[in-house]
Amino acid sequence: MQRLIDLTSRVARFAFWPAFAFALIMAVLPKPPSLPIDSLGDKFAHMLAFFTLSLLAGVGWPRASLLRAALWLSVVGAGIEVVQLIPFLHRDSDWRDWVADSAAILVAMVPVTGFRWFAVSRAESGKA
Repeated sequence: MQRLIDLTSRVARFAFWPAFAFALIMAVLPKPPSLPIDSLGDKFAHMLAFFTLSLLAGVGWPRASLLRAALWLSVVGAGIEVVQLIPFLHRDSDWRDWVADSAAILVAMVPVTGFRWFAVSRAESGKA
């Protein structure tokens, strides 16, 4: 079981960086391509992106502080909104997008905490 937990963490760590790059690129492209989730609204896209990033970060780096990861991801969300203020990007900056990002980060900490609890309990039962 520990091998599966370790593999899950490695896969999450590996997937985090392309997901992070995709989120940043989509956030700053002047005219991003349409996606199937566009019909669900802008806030849904923000929440999906930051939920995914939070999940991947929390599982990928299981010994890292959840608070620190949440804060850094929230800062990234705020930074995206600041960058979207640049006029030639023709993007709409909205503080509510940052709130949606931050809410998704907090919600993602629930399954991350569950994964970490499970991983620790399995590691401790293996040591006994």
